[in-house]
Amino acid sequence: MLCDLCGKNQATVHLTEIVDDQMTELHLCEECARQKSEQMEQQFGLSDLLAGMAEFTNKPAQGGKELMSAVKCKRCGLTFADFKKIGRLGCSECYNTFRQYLVPLLKRIHGSNIHVGKKPAGQVTAEPRKEKEADPLSLLRQKLQKAIEAEEFEEAARLRDQIRQMEKKE
Repeated sequence: MLCDLCGKNQATVHLTEIVDDQMTELHLCEECARQKSEQMEQQFGLSDLLAGMAEFTNKPAQGGKELMSAVKCKRCGLTFADFKKIGRLGCSECYNTFRQYLVPLLKRIHGSNIHVGKKPAGQVTAEPRKEKEADPLSLLRQKLQKAIEAEEFEEAARLRDQIRQMEKKE
């Protein structure tokens, strides 16, 4: 499949754009995809998005804006004002330094500041059984397998005998 923009190179990037409920697919070569990416960054940069959202999150008290701009990471020297300009934190310590400003921002962007994970839609998964709830026979089999892997053959023989006795009772 050839690139939709230049019509010359093989399309390796496939984009789906949704604008005003209209979906369009673009099949682009690497060079056209890079140009399209640069265009999108100029039109709507990540740093602009974060800066805009940061404005709405923590409405600082009187003199708070100056205080917010003065907060500086001890490790990398990044200020919160710099973060708002570039849209990226400088180091892992920035998360702790700017915590009071980031928490509301994360809540606004993601709806929560706690990661709860995600399961594919429609997939039903059984909750993992806790060891207390697992039946004794399967626990013995697990111990037997571990003993065999550790080459503890006397322990493995003892566990094997226990398993056989339990199976006879069932």
